[in-house]
Amino acid sequence: MSLTHFNAAGEAHMVDVGDKAITHRTAVAEGCILMQSATLERIVAGEHAKGDVLGVARIAGIMGAKRTAELIPLCHPLALSRVAVDLQPLPERNAVRCQATVETRGSTGVEMEALTAVQVALLTIYDMCKAVDRSMTLTDIRLLEKTGGRSGAWRRS
Repeated sequence: MSLTHFNAAGEAHMVDVGDKAITHRTAVAEGCILMQSATLERIVAGEHAKGDVLGVARIAGIMGAKRTAELIPLCHPLALSRVAVDLQPLPERNAVRCQATVETRGSTGVEMEALTAVQVALLTIYDMCKAVDRSMTLTDIRLLEKTGGRSGAWRRS
């Protein structure tokens, strides 16, 4: 299998998706941000000076998905029909888990939009909490599943 973002001369280019079938496409991605227990306690209790950390991060993740084509040079701009960002505190890991689900009806997939949503949401948590915890770590960012298109369904085992 060849890399589709390079032409015959080896130059980067945007893939032509004009002849691809329009199908319902979905992608689910996830990731975590690890932090000190006191930082997570502040977030969960709603006692952070900057406000509702998880609420702001959820909106940021949605905005990130919508702006993926502006951030990743060879991504196509897509009309997204759904972006859901779920943020779940994990006290046993001193972490917040983010899961993003993105959907469209189109001729190219939404994996990059789901991965971007996760990263932007987690980066927003970092930004809002860095004054009290610079040791936070983004980790385990990955695609969980995708559906639609020529290659069909894929799920991480």
